[in-house]
Amino acid sequence: MFTRREVMAGAGALAMASALPARAAEALVTKRPPKSARHFTSRAVEAEIAHVKRKIADPELAWLFENCYPNTLDTTVQLGEVDGKPDTFVITGDIDAMWLRDSSAQLQTYVHLTPKDAELRKLFHGVLQRQARCILIDPYANAFMHDPAALSSLPARTDATDMKPGVAERKWEIDSLCYPMRLAHAYWTATRDKAPFDELWARGMAQAVATLREQQRKEGPGSYHFQRVDKSPTETLMFGGYGAPTRKVGLIHSGFRPSDDACVYPFLIPSNLFAVSALGMLAKVLREARGDDAAASQCEALADEVRQALDTYGKMPDGQGGEVWAFEVDGYGNAIFMDDANVPSLSGLPLLGAAERNDPLYRRTAALAWSPRNPYFFAGSAAEGIGGPHVGMDMIWPMSIITRALLSDDDAEIVKCLRWLKTTHGGTGFMHESFHKDDPAKFTRSWFAWANGLFGDLIIDLSKRRPALLAERL
Repeated sequence: MFTRREVMAGAGALAMASALPARAAEALVTKRPPKSARHFTSRAVEAEIAHVKRKIADPELAWLFENCYPNTLDTTVQLGEVDGKPDTFVITGDIDAMWLRDSSAQLQTYVHLTPKDAELRKLFHGVLQRQARCILIDPYANAFMHDPAALSSLPARTDATDMKPGVAERKWEIDSLCYPMRLAHAYWTATRDKAPFDELWARGMAQAVATLREQQRKEGPGSYHFQRVDKSPTETLMFGGYGAPTRKVGLIHSGFRPSDDACVYPFLIPSNLFAVSALGMLAKVLREARGDDAAASQCEALADEVRQALDTYGKMPDGQGGEVWAFEVDGYGNAIFMDDANVPSLSGLPLLGAAERNDPLYRRTAALAWSPRNPYFFAGSAAEGIGGPHVGMDMIWPMSIITRALLSDDDAEIVKCLRWLKTTHGGTGFMHESFHKDDPAKFTRSWFAWANGLFGDLIIDLSKRRPALLAERL
């Protein structure tokens, strides 16, 4: 993804923003666009906001929730029609392109409300159709243009890869194909609405599964390669664009991480774990919504193969006599341990159905990731949390703090996370991509809808799971 280094502030620059005056935050004036300027309004979402806000005793926390939760609908969705069917294009925020990952995650936060709102169901129908059309354009691309005939408006247009019209960026990331599977499953589970799951959608999903299988690379390197002229090594792949060498063991190769940073070792373990769960979700939709047992069985067979490879090759010693999930491996026995705030992360596996929250292996892994053993774990005077190489050292991603709170059963820990989130928005009233561990006035991306939606998820989750925590001022 380009804006973090280039689009927002010029090539190679890290976009830092300054905090608003403290009194602006204290006024707690809504940061939502005027009703007339909102891209989409859902009665069910508005009712949810009002319902949850009544449970929040802390005025600033309630203000943050009201600003953040509807941000995707308020500012990023574009509705249309293609061949008489709904079409929904979803930008990430400050980038005028649609990421398969981000668009899925941004809308996931509203899926539980779709049974209550026909127009919201139509919006979901449109995004599932759009995602299928995107995958059919190029299953290796991570981001797409609104116009499928347009050339990329991002610097990606000069990348040494097979750029196609309609593609905004072509970084191959396993999770790009997994997120639409997860969203389809969530929508089907909530609504039992078969309308989005037509032949077009089925062809898109078949292409996605075939691509995951191709990237096991059992019969050669496959068709994908990618190189970029950039001063950062995280922006390109070695060896002609195919990445570091691997032993072919059944795991799926990924060129890039969910952060859009290049993998060091191509077997990215959290994304392979996500692939196992997402393929299982897709199989359920194929079988129940379409009656396609053959396609469902293909998904399950691939998931079983990857799961077995993960059990054999995806773990590493934790240094205390136990095992944890590695972050990346190469199949030869080499592994690295770290974590990146972008989900799928090792810390966030249960959010994707990729681990049980109380599974001992996951708990050991998450504990190690939230510690100095992870080079991208930062603790400062403003907060502590996980970042990643994408924006550099000492930059904490609110997404990591939100993830920790969502997966915690410790009231004191959850409250601490809420306080960090409340005090690090820099007076803007929104979550950011990242902020400096000692100075929340230094942050990246003031318009990052995925993080805003995930914060909304946290507050809704706590209103059901830990309502007493929201009933107290922080």
